[in-house]
Amino acid sequence: MTPKDTILQRVEDEDVRFIRLQFTDMLGRMRNMAITVDKLNDALDNLCIFDGSAIDGFANIEESDLYLHPDPTTFAIFPWRPHNGKVARLICDVYTPDGQPLEYNPRLILERVLKEAEEMGFTFKIGPEMEFFLFNTDEIGRPTTETNDHGSYFDIAPLDNGENTRRDICLTLEDMGYVIEASHHEMARGQHEIVFKADDALTTADRIITSKMVIKTIAKRNGLHATFMPKPFANEWGSGMHLNMWLETDGKNVFEYNPAEKKFPDAAYRFIAGLLHYTREISCLTNPTVNSYRRFIQGADAPCHISWSENNRSLLIRAIRTRKPENSLIEYRSPDGTANPYLAIAAILKAGLEGIKDSSIVLPPSIGMNVCDITEEEKSLMGIKKMPVSLNEALKIARDSKLIEDILGAKLKEHYIANKEAEYDDYRRAVSQWELDRYLVQY
Repeated sequence: MTPKDTILQRVEDEDVRFIRLQFTDMLGRMRNMAITVDKLNDALDNLCIFDGSAIDGFANIEESDLYLHPDPTTFAIFPWRPHNGKVARLICDVYTPDGQPLEYNPRLILERVLKEAEEMGFTFKIGPEMEFFLFNTDEIGRPTTETNDHGSYFDIAPLDNGENTRRDICLTLEDMGYVIEASHHEMARGQHEIVFKADDALTTADRIITSKMVIKTIAKRNGLHATFMPKPFANEWGSGMHLNMWLETDGKNVFEYNPAEKKFPDAAYRFIAGLLHYTREISCLTNPTVNSYRRFIQGADAPCHISWSENNRSLLIRAIRTRKPENSLIEYRSPDGTANPYLAIAAILKAGLEGIKDSSIVLPPSIGMNVCDITEEEKSLMGIKKMPVSLNEALKIARDSKLIEDILGAKLKEHYIANKEAEYDDYRRAVSQWELDRYLVQY
């Protein structure tokens, strides 16, 4: 059977009545168009059209007609919907009327970088650690800033009151074909983490964007609000989205640690060098909100400096050797859950590939100590730079970045940065509670 026939048969066998054709906008927000099963045949023939001018970064009003091309491998039935008249989804790529991929489509941007890796002989494997907060809601379902527990790292009930919701989320994701490697309470009150098994990069990006929808949906069904806002509390730990990754060639891990020589292959070190070199340039994609930069403070288990190690958990990048050398990987610890996963993963991969291609990019020494204990002079001598401290700084760096233009294209780069500059300007104009507390009486 063809993939189309398989989907049509499953829809009939399982009484699916509605299908959501999903895609992601420039900012990483999931969008969808719902169709009835009677239109599914047309959808699978790439005949569903929508107005792209209403979607951030997609099209002008003069060229607004765009087509959804479903990826058959993403077909999934939502387990939380009715058993009679079920609801399913297909993730779609976006195409122009003349059948060309839309250059602004985030999923296709990732596919382009994956194609570049393929031409170099690599496939990219990546696994996310998704952190989020659960908050109580008020009497009409609006989110509050009150958590439903005061647990901490690895706590269990009754301290971890989110345990049941987290279990429901994991079981729902497993029903949709995800493999969950672990889940637990995180450091802050109301904070949780779910770790997904690594897979190819496009599948992982699809799963990240879907899991955010699932987590929010199941939380709401349990009377809670889930948020991937990185830093909802000033004096608590923030939420990141650590990404574990490696390259493969013909199914073999290119980053496999060599115990006899006590080192990683050169490709792993070159990939790390590229990531370190371009981290400041890609931060506007991996950490795209004003609130993202609240995480990057000393003592908050988030990287403040651009450095790496083979054993230090506090740094930006860890090269991890496991008991099975073939499972060696790199952990990249700066991204957070507000990132568009397609653009963030594309940027990370592109940076790493540039490190492999460009031998002039120097790998700084591995750091075995807390970088915050090193003097500024010592950091300078060791080539250790700071993470951007604000979205504004990250955007200024990105404006001059050829790498960002190579990833996004000139037009989307301009549109994305302009959108984020407007967001930062809105923030700059706002008067915070801190300012009122500090200055209202004092002056």
